[in-house]
Amino acid sequence: MAKTKKQPRPTAETPKGFRDYFGAEVSERAEMLQKIAAVYHRYGFDALESSAVETVEALGKFLPDVDRPNEGVFAWQEADEDGKGDWLALRYDLTAPLARVYAQHRNDLPTPYRRFAMGPVWRNEKPGPGRYRQFYQCDADTVGTASMAADAEICAMLADTLEEVGIPRGDYLIRVNNRKVLNGVLESMGLADDAERSAAVMRTIDKFDKVGEAGVRELLGKGRLDASGAYIDGVGLTDEQAGPVLTFLTSKAADTGETFANLRRAVGDSPMGQEGIAELEQIADLLAAQGYGPDRIVIDPSVVRGLGYYTGPVFEAELTFDILDETGRKRQFGSVAGGGRYDDLVKRFTGQAVPATGISIGVDRLLAALREKGRIGTAATGPVVVTVMDRDRMADYQAMVGELRQAGIRAEVYLGNPKNFGNQLKYADKRNSPVAIIEGGDEKEKGIVQIKDLVLGAKIAENATLEEWKERPSQFEVPRDQMVAKVREILDGQGG
Repeated sequence: MAKTKKQPRPTAETPKGFRDYFGAEVSERAEMLQKIAAVYHRYGFDALESSAVETVEALGKFLPDVDRPNEGVFAWQEADEDGKGDWLALRYDLTAPLARVYAQHRNDLPTPYRRFAMGPVWRNEKPGPGRYRQFYQCDADTVGTASMAADAEICAMLADTLEEVGIPRGDYLIRVNNRKVLNGVLESMGLADDAERSAAVMRTIDKFDKVGEAGVRELLGKGRLDASGAYIDGVGLTDEQAGPVLTFLTSKAADTGETFANLRRAVGDSPMGQEGIAELEQIADLLAAQGYGPDRIVIDPSVVRGLGYYTGPVFEAELTFDILDETGRKRQFGSVAGGGRYDDLVKRFTGQAVPATGISIGVDRLLAALREKGRIGTAATGPVVVTVMDRDRMADYQAMVGELRQAGIRAEVYLGNPKNFGNQLKYADKRNSPVAIIEGGDEKEKGIVQIKDLVLGAKIAENATLEEWKERPSQFEVPRDQMVAKVREILDGQGG
């Protein structure tokens, strides 16, 4: 009889591009999302939780690669008898699902519809350092109004959100541009009807933050050598033709009025460009009326990310404080949120253009920023641990922990092997517990408990002399009926 081949054990590791999140990280994210949701709710936005799975058809043109529906997204085909089941995919953002939700339920939703959504999204892309295939997004959108008041409100709400979660004023800047202004620039260059060259100009503009004004000038012209020495062909524009693009990209001035004057020179007589500038002026006026000046939200034509996607105003929230990179050099933290107006999103479902505008916050990026600022990242406080001195008296210990929980104090009974008391304290240390409670047979008879301040005990053990240790005891003997009050007093003293 042939010997049955032993099945190999599975490897205990996360798939490439994914990671696990433990207690403190999960709590930090949940707390931050709660703060963001509170701001959104205060602005009148309603929560929406849509399906994590959409049909590939519903995701439509927003797929990274329409010809290969299982590339860029995590997609699969439902099985059926004819092999023609629907293609389904995990959502890769929270905006495409909103288009489907609004188109499907528009008769039951108010107009405009203001919603916020939070949750994980998935992208089947090559992972890298700090780049994961699953990450959190936090969106807020207004669907159904073309008013620039909606765009101004989104910017104001984003500023309030950043401050609410712990990014102080002066450490961030929300920059606003408008796709219509760029369209006006292309119109003034005579490229409005030249889709191929317009697309080439757009790609070049998108490199502005990497190659600067001189690099863009070269790429709009004959081309340039990149850092590796390879020659990159340019768009082939003359200096005169490229002029409006460079004027547009460098039009930001110290004064908002001067910025608008520079933009008018860039768009010339283009009606589309003039319309875009008028929209930016409306946004600036509406924000100024609410007290949001250029120290928080600024008109900045150098914002080019997303111009190929958005149809009107474009927003980007950038953190302006310095951090050290891997080589020890200073650099700014960079962008943590982006958004804009996308009036064509719902049209593919309904056939009618539906105006919409919104913002998406990169939750993991924002958490990383808060850690850099020292606002989060300290070790999370664990529960109070009730030790077990006599396993036959488990009911007594459970009664203790029940009283603590009823008082709103996080607590647990040690459920491991109680034979070695030292292991119980090691467990409490590993849990980062602030307090341990001890009640042996002698304490039970006397009607008392021993309460050990583990935080103070650790501090004393680090650097205290014997005399200081005697003067500052970290273990207290209190009557059993005063246990909860004493634990609360210790926690309050620890700042917990």
